[in-house]
Amino acid sequence: MTPLRGRRARLVGALLGAAVLAGCGSSAAPPPVAAPSATSVAPAASSPVLPASAPVRVQVPAIGVDSELMDLGLQADGSLEVPPDGFPAGWFTGAPTPGELGPAVLAGHVDWAGEPGVFADLAQLVAGDEVVVDRADGSTARFVVVEVDQMAKEDFPTAEVYGDLDHAGLRLITCGGDFDAATGDYLDDVVVYADLVG
Repeated sequence: MTPLRGRRARLVGALLGAAVLAGCGSSAAPPPVAAPSATSVAPAASSPVLPASAPVRVQVPAIGVDSELMDLGLQADGSLEVPPDGFPAGWFTGAPTPGELGPAVLAGHVDWAGEPGVFADLAQLVAGDEVVVDRADGSTARFVVVEVDQMAKEDFPTAEVYGDLDHAGLRLITCGGDFDAATGDYLDDVVVYADLVG
């Protein structure tokens, strides 16, 4: 769970117990997964941290992503909303803003209606690639990819995605793996982990 305070921390703590991301070309909800409890974590002494400011745009130069960002909340079943179309990507408003202490979460589709989605090539990222997030206050949060992971949906790493951090992190999430025509969903999730560098 994210290191949030007050009302926001209670809201996320109550709802994310069942929230993982289905950010794919499907509306199927992921299975409920227990999330860790919300606690406060002090930032690492050498880590940059920015004040809260909503993200408005994300760029990932290595894979040609340049997308506005929409707000995403939680669905009635506790799963994370996904954008209603292949573009744009979205930001989970229950998590920290990109650059704040903790894990900010961006979600996007791998495809939509037979066409590539905003995060079609997310799995191609490698450690060292840059992710740039423009924020509503006019500032820019620059992140560097540290890990790219692909796993079966039932193995979604809730604690690693939403868990406490002592630095400002970013998670980019979409679907991956094989497409199951019977369910209309992909079998895997792709999670990119990145850390704020400035």
